[in-house]
Amino acid sequence: MSPSADSGASAPRLSVVIPLYNCLPLTQAIAAALPSTLPRGLAWEAILVDDGSSDGTREWLDTLRPPFQAVRNERNLGYAGANNRGAARARGELLALINNDLVLAPGWLEPMLAAHAALGARAGLVGNVQLDARTGRLDHAGIRVNHQGKPEHDRRPVPAWERLLRPVRPVPALTGACFLVSARLWSELGGFDEGYVNGCEDVDLCFRAAAAGRINAVALRSRVGHRISASPGRKDRDEANTHRLAQRWRETLVRAGSRAWARHYLGCHLAEPRDFPDPELARQAALYLLGLRPVPAGARAGIQVALEVELERWRSLGNP
Repeated sequence: MSPSADSGASAPRLSVVIPLYNCLPLTQAIAAALPSTLPRGLAWEAILVDDGSSDGTREWLDTLRPPFQAVRNERNLGYAGANNRGAARARGELLALINNDLVLAPGWLEPMLAAHAALGARAGLVGNVQLDARTGRLDHAGIRVNHQGKPEHDRRPVPAWERLLRPVRPVPALTGACFLVSARLWSELGGFDEGYVNGCEDVDLCFRAAAAGRINAVALRSRVGHRISASPGRKDRDEANTHRLAQRWRETLVRAGSRAWARHYLGCHLAEPRDFPDPELARQAALYLLGLRPVPAGARAGIQVALEVELERWRSLGNP
C-alpha cells in the first residue's frame, strides 16, 4: 500500500473503478502498477468489479487488501453494468474509470486532475491521450464525429504547440477506457446506460454531459498505453450499439459532424471542381470553416442522408 492510500478511516478524494472480465494477467499488472503511478499525498481507493470471470480472477480477488476492494457480480452485467456497480460503491469526490488493459506510468493522472480543475463547474468527462501498447501509435486524442455522422477516435498527431499552450482540448466525446469525472456529475447523469452492451456507453454519457451544459475534454499532457479491446467479446454488439446511439443522438451527431462534412466537401470540390455543380455550397462550406457563417444547410442535409442510409441498413438487419 502506498503512503497516500486511503485506509478506510476517511473518504478518499479519488475512487478508481476497474471492470474485469477474465484477462487475469492484465488485472494483476495494473493492480501492481497503480499505487506507484498516483500522485503522492492523494487519498484514493480502487474498486475492482469482476463481471463473471472464469480464469481465476475471482479467486485472486480474495488476496486484495485496502485500498483495493473487490465487487463480484453474480452474473455478467456487461461493461456499463460493471462500471455502474463499482461506482455505486465509490466514496471519492472524483471517479477515475479505467480499463484493466491500460499500461500506466507515473504522471498519467496529474494532467487530468489539472484539466478537471481548470474547467471547474463546467467540467464534464476528462480523458487523455492513449497509445496502442503494441505499436506505440496514437490511438486516441478524443472522439470526433466524421462527415458521415459517425463517432471515431481522433488519431491525428497532437502538435507540440497545442500540448504546450493549450493542453486541455474540448471534444464531443472520449473513450471510456480512461476518464475522470466528478462523483456528483456521474450521479446526476445516472452513470452508463446499460442498454448499450460493451460499446457506445462512453459516447452516450459524454453527449448527456454536454446536453447538461458540461465540457468534455482531453488532457493532452496525460498519456497511457492501451492494449486495445483485450477483453473477450468486446466487439460482438457493435452494430446494435451504434444503431442505438444514432437513433438517440441523431441531431447531436449532425451538429458535431458539420465541420468534418464541410472540410470533406470543400476538399473534394477543390480536387475536382467539375464534379460539384454547386459552387455556392463550396463557398458556404469555406465561410463556415472560417467562422463567417452558420452551418450550411447542405452540411446538415448531407449528414442526415448518411445517417438515414445507416439506419435503413440497421433496420434491414432486424434492428427496431
